[in-house]
Amino acid sequence: MATITAYDNPALNSAIQKSWKRLVPLMFILYFVAFIDRVNVGFAKDAMQLDIGLSDSAFALGAGIFFAAYALFGIPANLILNKIGAQKWLSITTVIWGVLSAMTGFVTNETQFIVLRFLLGLGEAGFYPGILLLASIYFPNKVRGSVIGIFVLGVPLALTLGSPLSGALLELHGWMGRPGWFWMFVIEGLPAVVIGIFAFFWLDDSPEKARFLTAEEKKALTEQLASENAKTETTSVLSALKNIKVWHLALIYGTIQISVYGLMFFLPSQVASLMGQSLGFKASLVAAIPWACSAFGVYYIPRLADKNPSRRVAISVMCMLAAAVGLALSAFASPVFAIAALCLSAVGFLSVQPVFWTFPPQLLSGPALAAGIGFCTTMGAFCSFLAPIIRVEMDKLMNSNTAGIITLAVITVGCALLIALLKKNTQK
Repeated sequence: MATITAYDNPALNSAIQKSWKRLVPLMFILYFVAFIDRVNVGFAKDAMQLDIGLSDSAFALGAGIFFAAYALFGIPANLILNKIGAQKWLSITTVIWGVLSAMTGFVTNETQFIVLRFLLGLGEAGFYPGILLLASIYFPNKVRGSVIGIFVLGVPLALTLGSPLSGALLELHGWMGRPGWFWMFVIEGLPAVVIGIFAFFWLDDSPEKARFLTAEEKKALTEQLASENAKTETTSVLSALKNIKVWHLALIYGTIQISVYGLMFFLPSQVASLMGQSLGFKASLVAAIPWACSAFGVYYIPRLADKNPSRRVAISVMCMLAAAVGLALSAFASPVFAIAALCLSAVGFLSVQPVFWTFPPQLLSGPALAAGIGFCTTMGAFCSFLAPIIRVEMDKLMNSNTAGIITLAVITVGCALLIALLKKNTQK
């Protein structure tokens, strides 16, 4: 608890501790469930191809269109969020995406699959900014990073536990006359509905309305947050678009996401292919290994970077180069070494992202900072949409099942070069 008692005011520290206990576990669980619902489609790919005639191109479009919708609805979602508050918005969006994810189990053709993935992207578009809003209105600057850090750890945990869970649910094929992927989507989607309803009664929009804080704690927390907010500046996205530094950061984040999701959506089927078997529980356990390894990277590498701020760029470059090497090796190595190579890639891709978010404050100040971060996330969503399409289309173009992953490796090297160009600016 030492990390969240960073102030001299005992009432403020008490308010932060109570807010941490009340909100952070729920934030973590929400992201855990959201990420499982976001990526479980990779496990259904092969089975859906057999059952409903889902082509590789339609799968890639469906997997990617989620992020197109995410990017499209990002700004409207923020406006709605600011209008109705984080409590209602997080609750509503969580229930919506849970229902939509469960409904994916009922699709019978490619069109339905693509439409539902698009709607799921719309449903989740407001989730991440909603969490960031919740963190900003309850946690002062000194502890906000720790809050977001724990929230982000939901990604490797979801990918680690979600892999064998999804694989196990696929083994229910034929139960009650339904395919395994039906049960996977339905069973993994419904928890979001339950948690969304719970969140409505558990969350409070602001410290002023927090039922779990005393009057003295509310006063201390609101005064601290007000003093910090008085020092900040805001601006529009349009002003950020004119800043070359923002475009540089956005391109970095975009290329990171191309590599991440180009791997993530295809990892289950790639592992199954390496093992020479269909995607089921055993293969899903192996597919979880890279994400289990990445959890250690996500925890330790950003902390190493924080201890050596002057080496953040170098550490980020090494992460991306390691990821690129892992991708390339996985295309040609024997099964055991290919899995090890995929572990290297997963560690590099996920560990670099918390470090990346230390760069905008170093390169941007005042009005460009808030807009720049927003633009980076929008660019990331757009590039995530392109990721599976790039991989599939390169395989088709080159008539090779390795061309796509080699292309991702090349893009990852390009990302490392873009990060290296930050060095001049970050050492000013």
